[in-house]
Amino acid sequence: MGMNLIPAGITGAGMGLPDRIMTNADLEKIVDTSDEWITTRSGIKQRYIAEPGVYTSDLAVKAAREALEQAGLKPEELDAIIIGTVTPDYPFPAAACVVQEKLGAHRAAAFDLSAGCTGFMYAITVGAQFINTGMYRNVLVIGAETLSRILNWEDRTTCVLFGDGAGAVVLQPVSKGKGILACELGSDGAGVPLLLQTAGGSKYPASAETVSGKQHSIYMAGKDVFKFAVKVMGEVAEKAIAKAGLTIDDIDFFIPHQANIRIIDSAAKRLGLDMSKVFVNVDRYGNTSSASIGIALAEAVREGKVKDGDTLVLVGFGAGLTWGACVLCWGR
Repeated sequence: MGMNLIPAGITGAGMGLPDRIMTNADLEKIVDTSDEWITTRSGIKQRYIAEPGVYTSDLAVKAAREALEQAGLKPEELDAIIIGTVTPDYPFPAAACVVQEKLGAHRAAAFDLSAGCTGFMYAITVGAQFINTGMYRNVLVIGAETLSRILNWEDRTTCVLFGDGAGAVVLQPVSKGKGILACELGSDGAGVPLLLQTAGGSKYPASAETVSGKQHSIYMAGKDVFKFAVKVMGEVAEKAIAKAGLTIDDIDFFIPHQANIRIIDSAAKRLGLDMSKVFVNVDRYGNTSSASIGIALAEAVREGKVKDGDTLVLVGFGAGLTWGACVLCWGR
């Protein structure tokens, strides 16, 4: 970090979940699958599903309120709200604008960004720049999804993997040596066909044909995405750690995107990290896309697993194909 830049750090973390839990046993009743099949392939035992009338913005507001309370900040003090999501309330305007109104954060700039499951990492990186340059002091970053709304509940290869939820952090100036030490982002557009929602954009606008063909649901080439994820999670973490001038021995806690326990295990092995340093909650929430890292961080903070001065690595991957990692020193 340059001498003239203001350090940006996380001063509050929160999570927001729907009330409804869907277990693997519940899924057995609606699709050809089993608890054993889901657990052995993903590590997932249950996920949260948004009820009718509960939207992405609602979950985002829940997470935001907890993060703001932890940071000791009022909504009206926010300078910016950035939401990473692929399931906003509307195609436009941004979910961040809806959240701004619901929070009463009327002086905040508000926008969404789309980077698939890596959306949270992209949003943190962007938000940190506002603080680094002195443009803003109080930035709310949220990853929020209601993926259940775009699942094909007849496709057992995808519907068993995903859940709904939101994770949020407050970014503020922190003391020298604390906060975000380095970020690394990447993408490979050649991987677009591997993970996408085909219809609903300008290429395939909504029509009777796209609806009947279930083209508004998530499509994923599972094996290809798995291979990509196993490789890129470790790679991007290593790059971010090196950029921060650290080694793997300096890392106290690793918080990865919660997509699949086998991917998390593989990344930990590549990095030479003992699983005691890796936070895992995919069994309880499933893959919540851009919300997963924020939810995991908030839960780790709630449980007292993240302590002042700890060095953390947050890492994710997603549609695009995209990937990203941040190294940070926890505390103010």
